Amino acid sequence: MAVMNHQHLCLKEEEEQCLVDVKMRKSIFIIICVFYTFFTSAQKSNPAPSVPVTDEYFGTKIVDGYRNLENLESPSTKKWMETQTNYANSILNQIPKRKFYLEKRMEFDKRLGYSVSNLSITNNDKYFYLKKIGNEKAAKLYYREGFLGKEELLYDPANYKSNEQNHEFIINYISPDSVGDKVAIAIAEKGKELTEVIIMDVKNKYIHPKTITNTTPANIGGIKWLDDNSGFFYTYFPINDPKSQEFYKNTQAILYKIGTNPKELTDIFSAKNNPELKIDEKKSPIILDSNDKYYVGMLLDNNYYRQTFIIPKQDLLEGKRTWKTLYTKEDKVRSLQLVDNDLYFLSQYNTQNYTLCKTSIIAPDFKKPEIIIPERSDEVIGQYRITKDGIYYTTTKNGVEAKLYLSKEGKDIPIKLPFPSGNINLQAKGEDFSDIWISCAGWVNEEQRFRYDLKTNSFLPENITPITEYPEFKDIIAEEIIVKARDGEEIPLSLIYNKNIKRNGNNPILIDSYGSYGSSQSPFFSRIYLLWVNQGGIMAVAHVRGGGEKGEKWRLGGYKETKPNTWKDLIDCTEYLINEKFTSKNKVAIWGASAGGITVGRAMTERPDLFKVAILEVPTTNTLRDALAIGSNADEFGTLKDSKEFKGLLEMDAYQHIKKGVKYPATFITGGINDPRVPVWEPVKFAAKLMSDNISKNPILLQIDYEGGHGNNTTAFHGHSNLSDIFAFAFWQLGHPDYQPKKDNNK
Repeated sequence: MAVMNHQHLCLKEEEEQCLVDVKMRKSIFIIICVFYTFFTSAQKSNPAPSVPVTDEYFGTKIVDGYRNLENLESPSTKKWMETQTNYANSILNQIPKRKFYLEKRMEFDKRLGYSVSNLSITNNDKYFYLKKIGNEKAAKLYYREGFLGKEELLYDPANYKSNEQNHEFIINYISPDSVGDKVAIAIAEKGKELTEVIIMDVKNKYIHPKTITNTTPANIGGIKWLDDNSGFFYTYFPINDPKSQEFYKNTQAILYKIGTNPKELTDIFSAKNNPELKIDEKKSPIILDSNDKYYVGMLLDNNYYRQTFIIPKQDLLEGKRTWKTLYTKEDKVRSLQLVDNDLYFLSQYNTQNYTLCKTSIIAPDFKKPEIIIPERSDEVIGQYRITKDGIYYTTTKNGVEAKLYLSKEGKDIPIKLPFPSGNINLQAKGEDFSDIWISCAGWVNEEQRFRYDLKTNSFLPENITPITEYPEFKDIIAEEIIVKARDGEEIPLSLIYNKNIKRNGNNPILIDSYGSYGSSQSPFFSRIYLLWVNQGGIMAVAHVRGGGEKGEKWRLGGYKETKPNTWKDLIDCTEYLINEKFTSKNKVAIWGASAGGITVGRAMTERPDLFKVAILEVPTTNTLRDALAIGSNADEFGTLKDSKEFKGLLEMDAYQHIKKGVKYPATFITGGINDPRVPVWEPVKFAAKLMSDNISKNPILLQIDYEGGHGNNTTAFHGHSNLSDIFAFAFWQLGHPDYQPKKDNNK
């Protein structure tokens, strides 16, 4: 009888709790409905100005309703962007935990103690690196002699132009000379693409008075020192306005001698200096590599393979223009390294997953080279480093399972890693040294750095950054699965979740996806991902076609006319997760940045019913117009000069696929005012058309970052804040109770 009474009491408590839950859900539903009604009515009352333009391509007429928004200097465009950004921030401010991710990341930074990046080790064991302590906004440059040497602060970017008000600078690139006596320091401001480079004498911390301007070595060209360390090469941008369509055009490889006037440019490799090479004005000439006798120059663009030239060192230093073609993009060469009279490289000529090859620098043959490491059937060869003891190289399977090998005396020796890793990074001094460092990381494993000792076959920890404990993440696991796409292709899908979750369809899931330029989304230890999981969500990474996870075939499977596979793979992965009860339609958010905007933008326009939330971060969404504005993207997405490629560009244009009268997901769109890679008018036009044509009550937010660009060259606080908004918006829309705006009883 006591048991019966206890059961009755439990049932009564459950019924009462159910009534409370129902009332609470109704209350939340009413709050959301009122909030959405207010939101949509306010947004509809402030539509974007529209001046339609009609273009015709190969007999097809295309109406562009918001062409006028491409004029970023127009007062009406400026006003609308500012109004929408202010409105988006006012909405986001009503989310109770808007700043949760920002605060947690800053807390983690403090717990970590410090973080290190841009590590560079000279051949005489001098260590240069950027280090950010705790909650500092920006990293500083440090130096030590040897791993165990005493650390010394070299430069704080806060001291750069310290007499000027309202300026925040970061160091985004460093390059010490070969013996570590001097170091070039690239300094960027507020998300701007271009940097200024100063030169420091390490011994006395003397800053040379001449400053290099109009360059971006962190992204294009780097800094390559002369053999005698008297100067270096860098890439110069004649146009310094990143919003200009001319920004990437007619760049020049410059030789700078320390102490000379940097405004008097010594152009050694460019379309202007070398008309005989017929260099495309949209390609950026860089000095790629060198040995004792030659310099190698490359034309940098968005093509997966690039044209490369070679010149005797003495000729270049004497001002002669004797550049000769070394290889073309048709040779399918990547990762070139010069060693004495040999050229080592990765080849995809007649292969899918690369072969490591060698050919003579005197009479190179890139189509019939000596094969050092043959192609592997299900592993893609990645990095390789040539040392005194042999060639170390990495492979990945499906882009997420990494392995390490040593090729020595014709044999491949597998090396067991300290722990299973999804990503491996190699660092070595060169062919005259045995030194090799391996950095290993995974979705739930913080990156660790080791020096490998071949004689003892052991890994010796050499972490510049301390290993930090995160007990709150102890129950989080990663799972790699394969999803069968509609055409039978096998799509790798990474899942990160709490091992105790229930597959009941109620888990909020955030799916990150990219799929362009043959770029792989390799596993890394992301505290942001893990925080999402810790809040009750599942994090997924869909390794869609167009990336490089499964070699050349994978890249070409989402390229130009085959690009629809990219977003269809994302759709198929989403349906798999729903069918397997990981989640449900009203619990799915998809997230794409930059070219990932094509993936997410087309997924949401093709299947608006499938997703609750779409997040487009500095997204490529208007490929028809992007093809004209950013000509270098033609090698990846196509050109309007070709009828077949035009159709491909139109098909991947998310802006042109927005239709009137459709219920679209809740959408958060961001853009950077200083972004030269994806012009800010792309996300602006996409937002304007979506707001106009959408008939759902789901919110559409446009947030312009007036201090940022393409998401780089910002302080840690700024970057954490942007991501915090993305995750807060997603959890709000997916119904997480902690992120629901509170009802205002005064309304």
